[in-house]
Amino acid sequence: MLSPLSPSETRALLEKLGHRPVKKLGQNFLIDGNIVRKSLELANVQSGDRIVEVGPGLGTLTRSLLETGACIYAVERDPRLANYLIQLESDYPERLHLIQGDALENPLANLPADDGDFKIVANLPYAISTPWMESVINEPLPYSLTLMLQKETAQRFIADPGSKQFGSISIFIQNAFDLDVTWDVTASCFFPKPDVGSRLIHLKRKTKPYLFPQPDRDLIRELFQQRRKQIGSLLRKSSHQKSQAWLAQLKDADAQPQLRPEQVELDSWKKLSESSD
Repeated sequence: MLSPLSPSETRALLEKLGHRPVKKLGQNFLIDGNIVRKSLELANVQSGDRIVEVGPGLGTLTRSLLETGACIYAVERDPRLANYLIQLESDYPERLHLIQGDALENPLANLPADDGDFKIVANLPYAISTPWMESVINEPLPYSLTLMLQKETAQRFIADPGSKQFGSISIFIQNAFDLDVTWDVTASCFFPKPDVGSRLIHLKRKTKPYLFPQPDRDLIRELFQQRRKQIGSLLRKSSHQKSQAWLAQLKDADAQPQLRPEQVELDSWKKLSESSD
């Protein structure tokens, strides 16, 4: 496996490209080969796998993915970095498919939807992590996701009911995926060093994943805007088209009206959603 660029090599390449890392785009480039290897190990990347990568940057992870024989679909927002990666695409014309664009508008990087399972392996730009993840929890659903995230975001994704980090995104993710493993990553693994901690997580699609319809997602988000209030009271006051149906179904879904949204169990949210289909 190719080693990632060292800090000095990364700096030199960025200078050659005339590019300064853009903080708002989350451009902290991975420089630790152990983390690259860990990502590929967790994802169990095999020759012939279809992989979606978001924000390939200087291509450190991309090159290692290509070495496995996998087929990569990548989306890079920064036009200068995308232009740099065109040479890599020309070296692997059958296995690297690169587009320059916004991952929120094209979260699966033009992946053909009808060719079977795929995996996502990405050092995700931290600023887009939650909205991008919400867009991914749809059909087609990836077989697995191996993601580098801001530690705080990772905690929200995998939070347990009753915790301060538990919210709507926790519900959507954990009804579709099982958490396999998490791995803390220090700031020294990146150039430039981020101001926040990072965590590598691996999620695997459930045998029977549940995807909340958009109206149900909207209602759940609304309820968590006042997460400290009782869910019964919130549903009574809500003008959402499904609020009264959910209120009537609370006890059948094993959720008491006096509970706060953050205290309602994952399966209860699923029962509420299924009851109003």
